[in-house]
Amino acid sequence: MRRWMVLPMTLALAAAGLVVPVAATAATPTATVTGCPVGWGSLPKDTAGSGVQHSLVNIRTGQHPCYDRMVLDVPGTSPASPVGYHVRYVPSFVQDGSGRTIPVAGGAILEIVAIAPSFDPTTGAPTYPARAGQSLPGVNLSGYRTFKDTKFGGSFEGQTQVGLGVRARLPFRAFQVDDHLVIDVAHSWNASF
Repeated sequence: MRRWMVLPMTLALAAAGLVVPVAATAATPTATVTGCPVGWGSLPKDTAGSGVQHSLVNIRTGQHPCYDRMVLDVPGTSPASPVGYHVRYVPSFVQDGSGRTIPVAGGAILEIVAIAPSFDPTTGAPTYPARAGQSLPGVNLSGYRTFKDTKFGGSFEGQTQVGLGVRARLPFRAFQVDDHLVIDVAHSWNASF
């Protein structure tokens, strides 16, 4: 809308009684972030992967102004040679293979399945020291705005399963950079928060 039209329209609405005058008050400083990404949605994100087997070696998390981030380290992968994955909201976190429900705290649960075992497929030696049904080793979510809990589902038939408890069903994205599968979960559905 052109600036020169705002004042006449405001005056016309005020005369019609459709605008309520507001007393000026001192602004309270707030930490706002503008320009946060939008359009991620909360529907499942999947990719088939390159078909080359790579092992998961670590999972870590981080906080950002617009979202909380989980990174699965899978050396040897890249956008051109991706690790396959499935990321989706689930009503409960059910361990592949056993069918056992693993409790995950939070208002919603994201199930992350990376087509990468947590062991070396040639030797069987563990490459990631997590235990099924337990929190992810080395991950501390204290003070996180969106992430609330993590649980390791296990490695079964060449894929690794992780449960991520989040505050609510919020938009998320999944993408890859060299050696890493990245999952970001937004703090809000709004673009500016």
